[in-house]
Amino acid sequence: MASVSLKHIYKKYPGGVTAVSDFCLEIKDKEFLILVGPSGCGKTTTLRMIAGLEEISEGELFIGDKLVNDVAPKDRDIAMVFQNYALYPHMTVFDNMAFGLKLRKTPKEEIKRRVEEAARILDITHLLDRKPKALSGGQKQRVALGRAIVRKPMVFLLDEPLSNLDAKLRATMRTELTKIHQRIGTTFIYVTHDQTEAMTMATRIVVMKDGLIQQVDTPQMLYDEPINLFVAGFIGTPQMNFVECEVEEDAGDLYLNFGESSIKLPPEKSNNPLLRDYIGKEVIMGIRPECIHDDEESIAAMPGGVIEADVEVTELMGSEIYLYLTSEENKFVAKVSNRSKARAGDVIKVALDASKIHVFDKDTERFIIH
Repeated sequence: MASVSLKHIYKKYPGGVTAVSDFCLEIKDKEFLILVGPSGCGKTTTLRMIAGLEEISEGELFIGDKLVNDVAPKDRDIAMVFQNYALYPHMTVFDNMAFGLKLRKTPKEEIKRRVEEAARILDITHLLDRKPKALSGGQKQRVALGRAIVRKPMVFLLDEPLSNLDAKLRATMRTELTKIHQRIGTTFIYVTHDQTEAMTMATRIVVMKDGLIQQVDTPQMLYDEPINLFVAGFIGTPQMNFVECEVEEDAGDLYLNFGESSIKLPPEKSNNPLLRDYIGKEVIMGIRPECIHDDEESIAAMPGGVIEADVEVTELMGSEIYLYLTSEENKFVAKVSNRSKARAGDVIKVALDASKIHVFDKDTERFIIH
């Protein structure tokens, strides 16, 4: 098995377009690392450079202790699983999975053993005699994974492998992929634009934007302590609410004021010297939808965070309701209990949990406090 090391990697195209800039990352052995970000952020380009399908413009790439910048893809001991499965339609599942091993002149008995072992792990033993046209999307995805597993590569590269599946199957396959990773104990590097996939499967996540790494951290740390506005807004569903506020001091306490509304910060935030430097200045407040409450108990318990809001739309999501609110011309989404009585057109009071507020610098967009 192997670690992967990317040192100051750049990808520059003719015409001055830079797709990836100064990418530095140490990927540990057996890690499940996910690259996530919007379309065009450079995540697939980075994956293709690791695979050897894109040339590296600058920097060094190591797989294990070996510098592989000029090593051909077939000699890098990696296996790639694509979005479109890339199965041979005229071959059976067994032959699709065995194809790479046959090219490497692997003995027949060894091929049979490896294919059957992978089929057992993926629960596709009963499909080995079928052709791809007789398979569902989820089954094709498993075959594509099986073809990679039989090669026993040092590193798995997966490029949006679940994006062609329906929502229910995607959820199932997320769990299956996590189990497979645990079972075979190989380094996984996975690309997706779907932050739910990233949050549920990764040991660490790399958030990218415009070819640059924004933050590398565990899913929980990205959620709790986003380094800037982009990461805060990208991670979490629905996304974090943002409001431009002014920091004011009164009797030693700090308040975030917007329009006629005022949020009193708890002592642990008020006493933070980093935030006190912003007294009298504009900042951006961030609060997650689940930290906005409309029940009477929360409103009574959080008097310093109560604001009035117009309910524009309500969405029942089963176990919870999303309230789309407007307050002082600011838009909020609140994730509340399905017992909420709020309806479109109502004017209601909601409590913002001030202990869960994030504050960002308006100019640099970097966090000041969490």
